[in-house]
Amino acid sequence: MKKKIILINGSPRKKANTATLLQKAAEGAESAGAKTDLIHLYDLEYTGCVSCFACKRKDGKYNCRCVVKDDLSPVLKKIMKSDGLILGSPIYLGDVTGKIRCLLERLVFMNLSYDHPGSNFKGSIPVSFIYTMNVDAATLQEWGYSYLFGTHQKYLSLLGGTFEYMAATDTYQFKNYDKYAAGKFDEAHKAKVREKQFPVDCRNAFELGVRIAGATVD
Repeated sequence: MKKKIILINGSPRKKANTATLLQKAAEGAESAGAKTDLIHLYDLEYTGCVSCFACKRKDGKYNCRCVVKDDLSPVLKKIMKSDGLILGSPIYLGDVTGKIRCLLERLVFMNLSYDHPGSNFKGSIPVSFIYTMNVDAATLQEWGYSYLFGTHQKYLSLLGGTFEYMAATDTYQFKNYDKYAAGKFDEAHKAKVREKQFPVDCRNAFELGVRIAGATVD
């Protein structure tokens, strides 16, 4: 039976940097024999955790389940039945997008145990995270984004599997910089990074997909 890998696009754009890298990751997973399902969160209407605590009831009726009924409900079910999860998000104002944040609240909290350290989930779902951002690699370190990535690793480890991430930095934001008031960015530099580095990022995303599907790259 083929492994099922769920990919989550937390960007409002379906054909830009994050979505492109997720598609490359999907291609990598498929090359390793997995079946993939790419979900665009900005197509969905949902909220974050509403703090109802149904998933913490002693009867265990909603163990590792979220009782809130909205467009995210079937996505959470797919994730919990999957063999791997790949999340993708641009960094906005120092964090992932609101859509990804709301998903993480629901996904993490429904698995988090209030009765013992760790998770109520007994399975193992490996997770990978693809981050894209306008800042360069040096600024990533200077602004402490590694702490954000580590926080995601800590909480997503509640799914019982491995965690890895990749960060695509200094991304190209506009097709034509002349149309936007973005004078502090050097379009020529951005274009050069796009030409030289983004293909490397695409390759890294492909390999990430291969790894989460349980194969190796030649």
